[in-house]
Amino acid sequence: MHHVRTITDSAYNLHGSAPPRPSLRGTGVPPGTLTAVPQADQTSPESFPGPPRPMRVTPVPLAELARLLDADEPGAPVSGSTGAPEGDTASGAGVSVTGITHDSRAVRPGDIYAALPGARLHGADFVEQAQSLGAAAVLTDPGGTERAAATGLPVLTVPDPRGRMGQLAATIYGKPGEDLLQIGITGTSGKTTTAYLVDGGLRKAAQKGEPRVACPAKGGGGRREGGGLTGLIGTVESRIGDERIKSERTTPEATDLQALFAVMRERGVSSVAMEVSSHALVLGRVDGCVFDVAVFNNLSPEHLDFHRDIEDYFQAKRQLFTPERSRAAVVNFDDEYGFRLLTELQDEGFPVTSFSAEGHPDADWRAEDVEVGPLGSTFTAVGPDGQEVLAGAPIAGPFNVANALAALTALAAAGIDPNIAAEGISAVPGVPGRLQRVDAGQDYLAIVDYAHKPDAVESVLYAVRKVTEGAVHAVLGCGGDRDPHKRPAMGAALARLSDTAVLTSDNPRSEDPLAILATMLGGAAEVPAHERGIVLVEEDRAAAIRAAVARAEPGDTVLILGKGHEQGQDIAGVVRPFDDVQVLYDSIRARAAEQAPAGPMHAPTHTVAAPSPSSPALSVPPSESSANHRTDNQNR
Repeated sequence: MHHVRTITDSAYNLHGSAPPRPSLRGTGVPPGTLTAVPQADQTSPESFPGPPRPMRVTPVPLAELARLLDADEPGAPVSGSTGAPEGDTASGAGVSVTGITHDSRAVRPGDIYAALPGARLHGADFVEQAQSLGAAAVLTDPGGTERAAATGLPVLTVPDPRGRMGQLAATIYGKPGEDLLQIGITGTSGKTTTAYLVDGGLRKAAQKGEPRVACPAKGGGGRREGGGLTGLIGTVESRIGDERIKSERTTPEATDLQALFAVMRERGVSSVAMEVSSHALVLGRVDGCVFDVAVFNNLSPEHLDFHRDIEDYFQAKRQLFTPERSRAAVVNFDDEYGFRLLTELQDEGFPVTSFSAEGHPDADWRAEDVEVGPLGSTFTAVGPDGQEVLAGAPIAGPFNVANALAALTALAAAGIDPNIAAEGISAVPGVPGRLQRVDAGQDYLAIVDYAHKPDAVESVLYAVRKVTEGAVHAVLGCGGDRDPHKRPAMGAALARLSDTAVLTSDNPRSEDPLAILATMLGGAAEVPAHERGIVLVEEDRAAAIRAAVARAEPGDTVLILGKGHEQGQDIAGVVRPFDDVQVLYDSIRARAAEQAPAGPMHAPTHTVAAPSPSSPALSVPPSESSANHRTDNQNR
């Protein structure tokens, strides 16, 4: 009979003579940060902190920006130490602005510092730091006006400064988004994968000099020149051509996003694929953007610690599909909320194209003749008027057929030849932490995936089952300080669909890891004994991965879920270095060494991050892992 067993070692539960492992609770060490740290081939600015900025910006008079905002300007002289021209009036006449940031540490001379109200602190508390770095003026709300004005800087006061940052940043940087073909992707699952696949299609189109057709709603419907570099913005990284830049969050803040657009334009980028989170839409991070094509993948319960309920979550996503945010929509016909959105948009007369991976004949684009394999899938995409395109999803799993079809439909809606788009999509070499294979020469499959919600966990397990001859040994945890309601369902899904389910820690944050595990275990226990696999509970994530590897036999699959591409683990406010891919690889190597200590294994082929389509695969040794990487989804 399958059973539930705890293998956690602690002072209260000693197990044999195993050596003690580091405590998951605070140890008095200085806290880490939640700042993303780049991989070895990712870059970060050297001369200034923060995201990249354009090299050339035409100064914009502060008075012009004040008129744009219709802002109140309290009497405050202009400081000659700001790095901007000195003026002689209380309104800041003579001051020009060359940048904007909401981070006081990232201020550059000539910037507007956006001092925003926060949950615990107000940005105005850091205005002196901004001034010392050369801020030319301050944008804030009435609650921050007095503190900002005390520095002597000109102050622009508006009721909702966060809601005006995007518009302001776009103006300062010369509305760079207007010179880019922008494709935005939203949905609960698949944003990252779809963005990479869209980027693959854009790259192939650029290589072939494929001209694009402007969306009719943009005015004119004329053809744009092809060629140029492509850009990518998302959870894992941002890319400008082949340059890879660390990501702080799924969608950058409005100030950083518009600066990134300006850098892309400056360096010859002509198109960009971008993930758009519900947080970004609610918090105004994409204010100032109008996407040429907006993609809706799917919707399932998630982020209910941020949204009131699933309807509130849907309405947040819904904001992307308005004339203020996008010019055309691409929507998943097969998803319940996607079909609802499709119907609403059609009723409104909004340009919308539907797709169906299930092959529904009423969809504009549908998948037929789908063949799912262990490394990817092939299918025929049937478009309007019966057009047929041979297409492929370069990543395993039926759900990635939907992601590939979404990308193909979006690219076609943007005016790219569907055959060229399909060629680029199928050539994408993989997506970091999304069904990412780890190969150390073992005779079983080892995979890392980012799935961290019940539906995604089930989808990945079903996909892996289809390509596994033997048993599936899966590891999963739930993040702390996040929606607790999904934890029992995640524990139940793992227990029901795995032969070995190892429940472990994800990013406990401020919560007790064992309390999180108890909730997951409760869900697993609800699965009837004859329907569940062996359930193990191991608080230490590295030990949990080793436990799964120890059970693997030829033909089995070891599946590590929840963290995917992440490089750190947040425990009690301290971010420790942790990379599922590296830990899994090391565990496989260690087990092999124990079994055959005198026999060397062949060279590893594991990839810790997907390379650009035009560059070779990457192999990063353990020493290049980082200690302070952003973790899980706290910065969506």
